[in-house]
Amino acid sequence: MTDGILGKAATMEIPIHGNGEAGQLPEDDGLEQDLQQVMVSGPNLNETSIVSGGYGGSGDGLIPTGKSFSCAGREVWAEPQRCLMYLREAGVRELGPLGSGRHPSHNTTPAGPGDEVARGIAGEKFDIVKKWGINTYKCTKQLLSERFGRGSRTVDLELELQIELLRETKRKYESVLQLGRALTAHLYSLLQTQHALGDAFADLSQKSPELQEEFGYNAETQKLLCKNGETLLGAVNFFVSSINTLVTKTMEDTLMTVKQYEAARLEYDAYRTDLEELSLGPRDAGMRGRLESAQATFQAHRDKYEKLRGDVAIKLKFLEENKIKVMHKQLLLFHNAVSAYFAGNQKQLEQTLQQFNIKLRPPGAEKPSWLEEQ
Repeated sequence: MTDGILGKAATMEIPIHGNGEAGQLPEDDGLEQDLQQVMVSGPNLNETSIVSGGYGGSGDGLIPTGKSFSCAGREVWAEPQRCLMYLREAGVRELGPLGSGRHPSHNTTPAGPGDEVARGIAGEKFDIVKKWGINTYKCTKQLLSERFGRGSRTVDLELELQIELLRETKRKYESVLQLGRALTAHLYSLLQTQHALGDAFADLSQKSPELQEEFGYNAETQKLLCKNGETLLGAVNFFVSSINTLVTKTMEDTLMTVKQYEAARLEYDAYRTDLEELSLGPRDAGMRGRLESAQATFQAHRDKYEKLRGDVAIKLKFLEENKIKVMHKQLLLFHNAVSAYFAGNQKQLEQTLQQFNIKLRPPGAEKPSWLEEQ
């Protein structure tokens, strides 16, 4: 039976069209099954011959083992496995399972413009990640070399001194801000206690006729202290709010620019070191191109570093002027308000608030909007 299968497989012709698809012959399914059966259960072709002349053909039609014949328009050795391989190359993308009768399938859908756009976006993202990785590697290498004393770094002594002074000033102002908030909390607690004590004295003055006068003027004293305390609390709140704005916004904005400047300085030194290493290497054609590219990258980072250095110098100058102006006003306010409060000078305390345009909110009032504060 095996000889019959081989003879049938050898005598049938499989026409291949120009588009690589097998012709629609009624025996296509049978041929495909026969070829796959030969691969699975057929005899060893190294020990047999293939009949090419049909059933009962003459001996001239024998193709001995090791000879080649034409299959799918190509010269192949007399092995069905290789014939199937060339059939797949000629257009058969996928052969169904044994006995399925499924014909080759083709995916002829052309790539649309959306696929091209997606590939372009993916390429851009890959380039961004690649550049980020190279830059991170160079900066990390430069940072470690500086930490271990093996690399050199660019230093602007005057600017570095100003930056260090700013950081120290910010730490001290944060301490003042923390103490001011603590004072505000204590004053608020004192006001609540004095208000409760005044109410208790007033209630006892009504229920104790023999001590009505004594309870009465103590109640009035506590109410007056509450009123002056609220005025002082308003002045201290204004002082704390101004210090908070100076520390968390003005100084922090300048320090953010300082961080950008320090990062640019690290990148500048990293690419400067890279350029110096390339300059010491051989000057062949490939190295010359890398040297020109490194020179262009180094110049770009140098321009960025110099620009940020100028920005930091300008911001430090403006910050110092703004700090002096703000703190002169706030320290004068704090001194006058505290002095008037402990001196019991209610009139001077109110004048101090009017001098600095401080408006007290009545108890229970909502916080004004930022437009009203402006």
